[in-house]
Amino acid sequence: MLDGVRVLDLATLAAAPLAATYLGEFGAEVIKIEQPTGGDPIRTWGAQRGDVGLMWKSVSRNKRSITLDLRVPEGQALLRELVATADVVVTNTRPQTLRKWGLDYDSLRAVNERMIMLHITGFGLTGPKSERPGFGTLGEAMSGFAHITGEAQGPPTLPPFMLADGVASLNAAYAVLMALYHRDVHGGPGQLIDINLVDPLTRLLEQTLLSYDQLGIVAQRAGNRWDISAPRNTYRTADGKWLAMSGSSPALALRVFRAIGRADLVDDVDFGDPQRRLARAREVDDVVAEWVSRQTLTEAMKVFDAEQVAAAPVYDITDLVEDEQLRHREVFVPVADDELGTMTVQAPVPRFSAAQGRIAHLGPRLGEHNAEVYGELLGLDAATIDDLHRRGVL
Repeated sequence: MLDGVRVLDLATLAAAPLAATYLGEFGAEVIKIEQPTGGDPIRTWGAQRGDVGLMWKSVSRNKRSITLDLRVPEGQALLRELVATADVVVTNTRPQTLRKWGLDYDSLRAVNERMIMLHITGFGLTGPKSERPGFGTLGEAMSGFAHITGEAQGPPTLPPFMLADGVASLNAAYAVLMALYHRDVHGGPGQLIDINLVDPLTRLLEQTLLSYDQLGIVAQRAGNRWDISAPRNTYRTADGKWLAMSGSSPALALRVFRAIGRADLVDDVDFGDPQRRLARAREVDDVVAEWVSRQTLTEAMKVFDAEQVAAAPVYDITDLVEDEQLRHREVFVPVADDELGTMTVQAPVPRFSAAQGRIAHLGPRLGEHNAEVYGELLGLDAATIDDLHRRGVL
């Protein structure tokens, strides 16, 4: 679907490279540009098998890896030549650093005015914090997410995965597509896309803002409860497993009462009315938890499925990869790799009726495609490429 779109991925770690990954899954040509010494730090981030980073292998699927030292003038000049051939440039380097290198948006636009530049930073390209380094953890803290996550008497809680980076990357990917559409369909110019790690996650926390703005309420931690519906929690079963439940619509909440043999609560105004039920959420939880605690997970889910209650088992990774629905949809796919043999990764997420995402290969070795890319795009011969290698430019 994105055949013919060339993306230069200059970024490191998570949010910005992930945006390029999503584009590459649907046909964009993604060229990963890394420092010659060490490459993208995500190569050594997280779990390793031998000296191969597992996260790198997945995040850098479908990308071609080339090396280029952007700190030296010769490397900067070569990048400008590559930018002249590109549709999209992805970066997350601090603004002042790009300006010092002559690789900021205004400088690169002079090389290629149709180029779209995606620049993801910790706090945005403008404002008093624009030059501060930022990571997803800071976005999760400052967005308001950590403040409302965790048990009421416990500390603010951070997610054990790349939440802020992931949300930013999804915003970034669709922003690039909008900019390409504006350019190619409406004849618009290339442009700069400014995304940070705080704003996208904050955008999802609407209830906290609306309640504060209109009612003066400052949301606090409440465990797995949420003050828009009840029941809404996780419940432990007789066999020590857990299930989650949502009563987000009035009809679903009333089905729960019938399913657990408490149809009397349906006609009780304190439990049947959605707003009055919220005021008694703890009592609702106690009633549901007591019933669930006497059932095995299989027994409870059989009852809830029969009554069309919105409930689901809480999966660990072994449950997840074995789930019949996910297996049917091929959510996890094995991919052959010349370093790891075979590695199972998540498949591209969007499903289209007339096209299909792809995983042509997993993350490549550092500089694996130097000769190929520099030869194809810039016409450099083998001797020139070897000389650049010797001098540390590549």
